[in-house]
Amino acid sequence: MGTLTGKSALVTGGSRGIGRAIALRLAAEGADVAICARQLEAAQAVAAELEALGVKALARPADVAQAAQAGPLIQAVLAEWGKLDILVNNAGITRDNLLLRMSEEEWDAVLDTNLKGAFNCSKAAARAMIQARSGRIINISSVVGLLGNAGQANYAASKAGLCGFTKSLARELASRNITANVVAPGLVPETGMTGGLDEKAVEKLLSQVPLGRPGLPEDVAHSVAFLASDQAAYITGQVLCVDGGMVM
Repeated sequence: MGTLTGKSALVTGGSRGIGRAIALRLAAEGADVAICARQLEAAQAVAAELEALGVKALARPADVAQAAQAGPLIQAVLAEWGKLDILVNNAGITRDNLLLRMSEEEWDAVLDTNLKGAFNCSKAAARAMIQARSGRIINISSVVGLLGNAGQANYAASKAGLCGFTKSLARELASRNITANVVAPGLVPETGMTGGLDEKAVEKLLSQVPLGRPGLPEDVAHSVAFLASDQAAYITGQVLCVDGGMVM
């Protein structure tokens, strides 16, 4: 039996990259996993991978930036499995630009998905978790939220906001045995921090990583699985940097 056998989880933005790795890791520990993505076909492909691991899976299309879609997403999971033990707010986008060139649309799009999306899903999930007097909320931030990054003022603001949001959640929900924590990935290729960078820029960032290698989506997924487990029952309100020492 895995550490999450009998648990149900939802991973937003679970169709690729870190989100997909998290979904697969939770499933490997025995959790039934629902994933959402804007493209249903992509979510269904990952759901098939999850079912191959012997767990139940659910795929739903949703734009978590829209409260009218986030609420029904949570309700769909509750209707399917009767509970939601673990919520991983991973959905995120980038719209990189220098501040003086950044449009209001680029700012709003990133804040709406990355930060408001976590608010929408957490608010809907918290109601069920409070009733159950149990739950895990894990928000995927980024070291960019702690360090800043030129050309990513919107992304950095959204990821820093997740840290403050999570600490507030942790304080509000602790009395109901619900924990809330942040995992902040570092240099993980093909994710928000490196998506639009050329090879030289990535090499420069890599030189700032003491462990000397980029991270893997699985590195992040292992930490999420730990925070979702009973082994992390006394950990809440924390920001865990999975970054090879970069922030240090």
